[in-house]
Amino acid sequence: MSALALDLDGVLFDIDDTLVATREAFGHAWSVTARRYLPDLPPERDAELVTMWREDVNGHYAAYTRGEVGYVEQRLARANEVHAAFGGPVIEPEDFDAWDAVFDGGFRAAWVAHDDASGVVDVLLAAGLAVGALSNASMAYQTDKLERADLLARVPMLVGVDTLGFGKPDPRVFVEACRLLGTDPARTAYVGDELDVDAVAARAAGLVGIWIDRPGGRRHAISDAEIAAADVTTIASLDELPGVLGLEVSAGKPATRA
Repeated sequence: MSALALDLDGVLFDIDDTLVATREAFGHAWSVTARRYLPDLPPERDAELVTMWREDVNGHYAAYTRGEVGYVEQRLARANEVHAAFGGPVIEPEDFDAWDAVFDGGFRAAWVAHDDASGVVDVLLAAGLAVGALSNASMAYQTDKLERADLLARVPMLVGVDTLGFGKPDPRVFVEACRLLGTDPARTAYVGDELDVDAVAARAAGLVGIWIDRPGGRRHAISDAEIAAADVTTIASLDELPGVLGLEVSAGKPATRA
């Protein structure tokens, strides 16, 4: 990690596993769902459910972000793949609403901000930077998430997958988010937990891409060679972000630009 020699006007954030502890929330969702739909699965194996759900090896969620399938279609397909792998029943389309009420209810109940999110947002705002969110989920869903995490008043939801009908890594969504934030892409950083879809894609769109590689939080295996080839700034915590952006933070004083 080293400071970027740039004078930025704004910072855009991914939400899931960047600002909000989504992996942990999925853990709660699958714990609740497994007790109802996978009663023979011991609780100590719940983490395996989360891993498979987040990996989404057949790319159903990615197809949704490209506008190729609907939200319910991708979630139903992923749910049935997890059920098939762990001995659960097939979820028919007519049964999806009942299944999702359990799963999504458990998911929403566990939405909280990462411990490092709120303070860093305050630091950025105090330094005069514009702050907003860009996500590959729907506007309404992510607005609810940010509100539950007590971030919405400071991190407005600017662009979701339904804004343009597609999401990251398409460069147009990054440019649109900058337009709404009121900043030039070249003077805007984007921080997200996925190396390719977030940091690399943001850089390709003309922004400064920053990858937050939280310990134990990767959705997919990434080799050292892939990380080296990506050649993006990497942080392990949002606490490192002000330093990377060249902000000097002193206790009890607003952040200033170094």
